[in-house]
Amino acid sequence: MSWLKKIAAIFGILFGFFLVLIYSITYHPNQAEPANILCSENALILKADSKIKLLVWNVQYLAGKKRVFWYDLPEGDGPDVGPSREEIEETLKKVADYIRSESPDVILFQELHDGSKNTFEEDQLERILSQIGPAYMCKSEAFYWKSFFVPHPKIWGSVGMKLATVSKYKISDGIRHSLPLMPADPISTQFNLKRAILQNDLPIEGGDKFTVLNTHLDAFSQGTDTMRRQVETIAGLLKELDLAGHYWVLGGDFNLLPPGFDRKLMHPNGAFFYSDEQEIKPLFDRWNSAVPFNILNGVGREKYYTYYPNDPAIGKPDRTIDYIFYSSNLKQTEYKVDQGETLWTISDHFPQIGIYQTLHKE
Repeated sequence: MSWLKKIAAIFGILFGFFLVLIYSITYHPNQAEPANILCSENALILKADSKIKLLVWNVQYLAGKKRVFWYDLPEGDGPDVGPSREEIEETLKKVADYIRSESPDVILFQELHDGSKNTFEEDQLERILSQIGPAYMCKSEAFYWKSFFVPHPKIWGSVGMKLATVSKYKISDGIRHSLPLMPADPISTQFNLKRAILQNDLPIEGGDKFTVLNTHLDAFSQGTDTMRRQVETIAGLLKELDLAGHYWVLGGDFNLLPPGFDRKLMHPNGAFFYSDEQEIKPLFDRWNSAVPFNILNGVGREKYYTYYPNDPAIGKPDRTIDYIFYSSNLKQTEYKVDQGETLWTISDHFPQIGIYQTLHKE
């Protein structure tokens, strides 16, 4: 029987090597860890009673709107795996032109690629920054998908996707908070997305600070409690900021419908991706949202739709899944979901723009 033991030992060594290899090429962030920050020494400091213009935008890795990607359809059988170089260049120019025209103070990007095979391994944040001028002196970023190789037939190569926060004003601190993971087998979990919240502090003259939180929640978690747990994690952070009395704004792609939104209004291909659990409701119940949920469900709700699916069976904007929430010591003076003509050709998400003014604290 000694030969059986030898074979078992060899297989054990090979399996161990296999596990070590998987671990070495995938991403393993801590629950909370410092986020990368790069800031010019000449960056401005926010003044008290400032008005901050915020842009929140999932730019769909600069892919444009000419493709139907494999994950865009309920069966995962969309025909495309990535954009062409020409499509990326065209979309990059439109994104940069829009940012220059709006001139926001702070930008919260979701779904930027960095090192992904299907977008030619470019750092898309750097490409955008090179186009929008020197006013944006500070940046912070946090990956939520990174692997040297993903053995999925539609990927079959490297991936890199990140949140990025860009500011005209000084960013003093950054934390990457991990969100709960979707249930999966131990090996698949290594290759899956590791969703996150990117928290950054902008100091205010006099010693206070303005905190911005940038996030992108899971998109394919049907039949699990992932979204509820991710919202609970976000709520916990917001409660801590409230207790500390900080100014804060939270923005991003939540991949959740407004509380009370009737999925029957949607095409079945779109309704497929959501549940009726109203997982986002705790955020609406406790904090200020840019648009109250009764308006998001009311007459004229279409002007607040943030998502324009790539699925040709749907063919039009049909839902709100991107949001801004803000603290009680801020005043929202303006807000819009910009559905301008050019923006229909840039991303499957429309940008949100809000202006927030700091109020005197008691």
